Amino acid sequence: MSLTDQIYDQVLQRNPGEKEFHQAVKEVLDSLAPVVEKHPEFAKHKVIERIVEPERQIMFRVPWVDDNGGVQVNRGFRIEFNSALGPYKGGLRFHPSVYLGIIKFLGFEQIFKNSLTGTPIGGGKGGSDFDPKGKSDNEVMRFCQSFMGELYRHIGADTDVPAGDIGVGGREIGYMFGQYKKITNRFEGVLTGKGLNWGGSLVRPEATGYGAVYFAEEMLKVRGTDFNGKTVAVSGSGNVAQFATQKVNQLGGKVVTLSDSGGFIYDPDGVVGEKWEYVMELKNVKRGRISEYAEKYGCDYYPGKRPWEIKCDVALPSATQNELDGNEAKVLIDNGCIAVSEGANMPCTPEAADLFVENKVSFGPGKAANAGGVATSALEMSQNSQRLAWTFEEVDEKLHNIMINIHKNSRDAAAKYGAPDNLIVGANVAGFLKVAQAMIDQGVV
Repeated sequence: MSLTDQIYDQVLQRNPGEKEFHQAVKEVLDSLAPVVEKHPEFAKHKVIERIVEPERQIMFRVPWVDDNGGVQVNRGFRIEFNSALGPYKGGLRFHPSVYLGIIKFLGFEQIFKNSLTGTPIGGGKGGSDFDPKGKSDNEVMRFCQSFMGELYRHIGADTDVPAGDIGVGGREIGYMFGQYKKITNRFEGVLTGKGLNWGGSLVRPEATGYGAVYFAEEMLKVRGTDFNGKTVAVSGSGNVAQFATQKVNQLGGKVVTLSDSGGFIYDPDGVVGEKWEYVMELKNVKRGRISEYAEKYGCDYYPGKRPWEIKCDVALPSATQNELDGNEAKVLIDNGCIAVSEGANMPCTPEAADLFVENKVSFGPGKAANAGGVATSALEMSQNSQRLAWTFEEVDEKLHNIMINIHKNSRDAAAKYGAPDNLIVGANVAGFLKVAQAMIDQGVV
């Protein structure tokens, strides 16, 4: 049995029932066999055994009072996974599906994603099984204040800097920052995704969606083409999907699908102009359902389905983990899809990802393709440290260059370690090498 197989077995035994975490670890370990062979020092220093074990796991009770005066109790999490490259960095997710395994999967992915950005940040993740959907602003505020009443002990501008994720947008970040400031009496860059008028960064809302499209653009360049005239299928209709759609439109492509938990819409004329603006209002202000788009614009709506049956040139899965399976991957391949860029975290199942690679579909794994969000969070941290605010154009240019470099470094690593054009292997290896060397440099800690 190989070293990586032994380590994976240990992960299964130590972390029972955490299937998303198991999946994320296996994907990385499957890429590392040639790295371990070439670098025996990693085995000597037990780098992989250390990297799969979080430095710190925090779980806590979050009691809060609803609008009817009833006491509600949720569970909070923060996994501080690896600080070899800098302070822990990663989002907070508020969703009923959140449990320890989800947060560990996201935190583990974050180690390598953050490494790939080239910025000095470690990997972490957090969240709660609280569901902000259907809650009033006051209920969300009371929950966020209670959540931060414990979390503040564990975070700081040079220790751990959370951001947003599913269920955590500008409203939630604002409530949490206000509570942190009240408790600690410090105004510092402890959270990213802040409001523009109190320390936030331009491009941060757009960054994950833009980044996934920039990454896809690089994959298309390798194939000798670009987005101009391409039909694009996007899943989700939240932050990532919204701004991925905008960037595709700017690059000359046409997004024909969006989705939410109820189903997906198919608009063959494209979600562009006034229709894109309607989606922004529908989802960010009215917090409505994507089916309302179909009713307004007279296009098809497919309840209970995902958009991968629609013929497209490029697919951008931007909703949630494991939303695109092997059967759906076969449909996309048969329909002529040439590139898939993961806007969400691990939205493609392992079978789907393998099928794309085997069939020469350019595939950008989430830890590379959706790293634009955390990259721009790191840029926000830099601006906070310098007490500066850069222009939209400055931040967007930095983001674009980061995504170009992530693609190049992943492609170069894949070629060097015997898997040409396999960006899954390339991203895992490139992200791992930087963290592993830093861990060795810092000793056994």
